[in-house]
Amino acid sequence: MADPTDDIAHLLSDAVRQRTFPGAVWAVGDADTTLHSGRTGLLDPAHPEVEMSMETIFDVASLTKILAVWSALGALWQDHVLPLDEQLGTFWPEVAGRPLGQVTARHLLTHTAGVPLRANLKSLYGTDPQAIRLGVLAEALHRPAGQAVEYTDRAALILGYLAEHLTATPLDQLAHQRIWQPLGMSHTRFGPLPAPLAARCAPTEFDEETGVHLKGVPHDFSARLLGGVCGIAGVFSTVHDLTLFQRHLLAPMPGPAHVGFGPAWGSESLQVHTGDLTPARGLFWHPAPGTCPEDGIYVHYGFTGTALWISTERERWAVLLTNKLFFSRDRDPLMTVRNAFRALAFQ
Repeated sequence: MADPTDDIAHLLSDAVRQRTFPGAVWAVGDADTTLHSGRTGLLDPAHPEVEMSMETIFDVASLTKILAVWSALGALWQDHVLPLDEQLGTFWPEVAGRPLGQVTARHLLTHTAGVPLRANLKSLYGTDPQAIRLGVLAEALHRPAGQAVEYTDRAALILGYLAEHLTATPLDQLAHQRIWQPLGMSHTRFGPLPAPLAARCAPTEFDEETGVHLKGVPHDFSARLLGGVCGIAGVFSTVHDLTLFQRHLLAPMPGPAHVGFGPAWGSESLQVHTGDLTPARGLFWHPAPGTCPEDGIYVHYGFTGTALWISTERERWAVLLTNKLFFSRDRDPLMTVRNAFRALAFQ
């Protein structure tokens, strides 16, 4: 593999100059180590004296779905506690007899469950977390399961509730005990962050209610509504912690004792499960844009500007962390950078 460091540094520095994001931290590696890494830009444009750092903490947004929900479900699957292809109503009394009871975990992991696409929880169910849970689990499907691939945050929210039901453990504690602590991911946690950690956090979206950019507080409204902990978003992490997570996915052996998931879950997930339906999906991961499934490069994005790529065939992983929401919700400039970054990281 050629050394992509200079080309990636140039790509990301240009993106900073073009105000795609204030700064970025990145890494590329294999099962054993980080091969290449770097940083560029500022932590906060309002404070030009503070550069982005390899220790910067990021709101990883939808990467929560991978770091907490997907990995916890992998632990339950490998413990033979979670059947992927049984209807949820057969082992989850709370949804038995309801429309969601006809759906399987595999449907939810591939975004083919047919659950409602709208996700404005407050307008639908109010502000009480228990009322939100009951409403989400009781609502009708908008189409039969297995008919279409439709990305929705509700899939991760429901699967987070399922993991909590199967373990009688809150999602944040489950992820910490089974995944993050055993892997040594000491700076990965659900927000809001305590003040000392928030000071190291990359600020994201401007909050009109407070008049400042969110910093150490989840940008995702659903996560904030639910106290910071939910399957949709809310996790904060660093590039170092994410390299530990990615390396574990490529490890030939199960890895450190007590880590919930191992290579078997990765192998199960990093393949197309949606047949002829498009876009193609694995289990929460999907083939990277600009590649075909045969290339074996899978990705998951976070709305704040974060991304993870993994390829078991190429024995490579990549991490790109930015806080693009500081400037804009426009996805197109960032997607161009992401695709170019992926091409360099896996060349």
